[in-house]
Amino acid sequence: MQIQDRSFIVSGGASGLGASCVRMLVAAGGKVVIADLGQSQGESLAAELGEACRFVCCDVTDEAGVREAIQAATELAPLGGALACAGIAPAARIVGRDGPHDLALFEKVVRVNLIGTFNLLRLAAEAMAKNTPTADGERGVIVLTSSIAAEEGQLGQAAYAASKGAVASLTLPAARELSKHGIRVGTVMPGIFDTPLMGVMSDEVRTSLAAQIPFPPRFGQPEEFASLVRHLIENVYLNGTIIRLDGAVRMGTK
Repeated sequence: MQIQDRSFIVSGGASGLGASCVRMLVAAGGKVVIADLGQSQGESLAAELGEACRFVCCDVTDEAGVREAIQAATELAPLGGALACAGIAPAARIVGRDGPHDLALFEKVVRVNLIGTFNLLRLAAEAMAKNTPTADGERGVIVLTSSIAAEEGQLGQAAYAASKGAVASLTLPAARELSKHGIRVGTVMPGIFDTPLMGVMSDEVRTSLAAQIPFPPRFGQPEEFASLVRHLIENVYLNGTIIRLDGAVRMGTK
């Protein structure tokens, strides 16, 4: 799918990995709608990037909000793709000092990370299925964000790992089903990236985490994530695949 003169919607696009994808898409000639709850950050980024970018305050679990964001994207240009980057990662033990894992917290993580991702996927696919196909018969592309926690969840990551594992498992059946519409689906499993989530950690924790990464022995940069996402968008033969982006790290128990 060519990026130039197409529109894209990026959930969680106001900061972190999502914001890097927004910048990449605009630089490549695309039009982008940032769908996020981070209103001040989203509005600032949209203002910085100019007419090619628009911010829509949106809860990814809300059907009406996601439909509004998709409508905004189609007003900019034909909808070429959707990037699901919104997610949360609270930590809690299954049995902790204060009792069992809070069920409402588990439900919230699954709702945002899994149901929010599926909500964007289903509504974006509905819109893209109406596109005129390219010479390859392609009508759109959807990129999901899982995590290496899907395969190597650590202590305290039961909810996060379960939600991200489900996103990974969604990839192939979604790609198979949407193939008849000419819509591809791919997923990135990022490792430890230098995002605002990492920024709140102490220098000691950051150094310890970076030391676990074989090569390069540092956190991933958001631009590296965006580079892989661009390849997933532009390479028509990448479909139904899950790609780890992690510097060969394999996480331990904690």
